[in-house]
Amino acid sequence: DIFAKIRVDDCGKTKGCFRYGKPGCNAETCDYFLSYRRIGADVEFELSADTDGWVAVGFSSDKKMGGDDVMACVHDDNGRVRIQHFYNVGQWAKEIQRNPARDEEGVFENNRVTCRFKRPVYVPREETIVDLHLSWYYLFAWGPAIQGSITRHDIDSPPVSERVVSIYKYEDIFMPSAAYQTFSSPFCLLLIVALTFYLLMGTP
Repeated sequence: DIFAKIRVDDCGKTKGCFRYGKPGCNAETCDYFLSYRRIGADVEFELSADTDGWVAVGFSSDKKMGGDDVMACVHDDNGRVRIQHFYNVGQWAKEIQRNPARDEEGVFENNRVTCRFKRPVYVPREETIVDLHLSWYYLFAWGPAIQGSITRHDIDSPPVSERVVSIYKYEDIFMPSAAYQTFSSPFCLLLIVALTFYLLMGTP
């Protein structure tokens, strides 16, 4: 079946989005892209990343890896993209056979892994599967795969949502990748303000 392209004009309106990469990027050009929206008793997720291996989102009670519910879209050696469920044990991702994903679809093209799937908002009490009606930090990661098995993510410090995410609130959040963060940090902004003030005031 033909994979329907991810729409970004709905971001912040009928679905929430996270974009990581170059300013103004979309689902086909961001280093990493994720969207979520409620559909009845489910949440539909769309993921895409600039990789030939895997792209994933983790649901965490903090901003650190460990003890997290993870959904990953993995490109295997047969060219298929499969949706797998993992649980982070420390820095290691353990695959969990109980997979809450359904209505799965994925594609690998233009050196990108892209997928779409649904999972229930509410689940029976289970350590490895979180209830999505609660708010969680979202961990964003992607990286290579070897024979359909995920390996270490591409960057040392993968991006994380600045605050906990609620599936009941749709936002369009952009996070600049390292190449575009030069003048966006608080320290750099403070330095720019200080230099501007110095130049305007002049020297004694």
